Amino acid sequence: MPAFKPAYLIHGDDHGRIAERRTRLRALAEAESGTQGVEVFEGDAATGEEVAAALSAMTFALGRRFLIVDGVERWKAADAELLSAPLAAIPPETTVVFFGREEGRTTVPEGLVESVRNAGGDVSAERTVKPWELPRWAARQAQQLGLDLHPAAARVLVGLVGERQQRLLRELEKVALELGVDPAAPTRLDAEQVEELVVVSSERKSWTLADALVARDGAAATRAYLELRAQGERLTGLLYTIARRLRDALDVATRLAAGESAAQVRRGLRMPPKVAEAFVADVQRSDVAGLRAALAIVADLELASRGGARGGLNEDTLAIEAIARIAA
Repeated sequence: MPAFKPAYLIHGDDHGRIAERRTRLRALAEAESGTQGVEVFEGDAATGEEVAAALSAMTFALGRRFLIVDGVERWKAADAELLSAPLAAIPPETTVVFFGREEGRTTVPEGLVESVRNAGGDVSAERTVKPWELPRWAARQAQQLGLDLHPAAARVLVGLVGERQQRLLRELEKVALELGVDPAAPTRLDAEQVEELVVVSSERKSWTLADALVARDGAAATRAYLELRAQGERLTGLLYTIARRLRDALDVATRLAAGESAAQVRRGLRMPPKVAEAFVADVQRSDVAGLRAALAIVADLELASRGGARGGLNEDTLAIEAIARIAA
């Protein structure tokens, strides 16, 4: 397990990267101390007063105690001031992590930055990079992973993957793993090599997700969905691919129900033979009614993702619920 500092502040306007770091931190915390050792402060409970009281309270819990505090970009100077003394005297085996998703003039109070540093903590700023700065940024990230990107190669990478920093970093990590690079002796990559290595894996994974739904394999679909979201894919884009695949599956199911043989149907598909064979086999695990119901669920999810959701559930929760309904 990693060594944890007393305090961390992770803030900036790259909200996706901050969310990713929060998810990773919470997973590490729960692996270290279990869910009972993690306290989360969010919404109305995420105030300087509440966190200061929690830091000052005695606890008989065994192992390291983690406090995760969301929304500190909304704090005033007075909230930060309340944390000055508790952070200076933070109990041993305690770690508090503050997350601030900044935007425009909404920023983390400077007093909190100073208090975290004075406590021996770590302050990380996650900033979005301007589009024209992305190739240089990607080259720096690549260097840390053991890759030496030629400037033209960095531009090709951005052109293939897009402008989302998380996706760029994930692609670089996958390339580094595939090549087995040594950070002490970076591997040089030119534009042609990048184009060959960085196949649009997100597109392949999107089809994997869609095919898992056609086959009603809820576990595989959930894994694919979470991987795609982790690399920065938008739900709206994924829904387009899913709906298209389900419509193709419905067409195949209708033809099979009308008496066509699987071989006849496969010959009519614009797919490589092995892909067509697997697709028809997946469709045969479902039926016309089930695929129509799946399309209706996807349509409802698309409406919810565009602001039509009720109950305050976020789009990832709604998507995973939809996957479970389709698989069932």
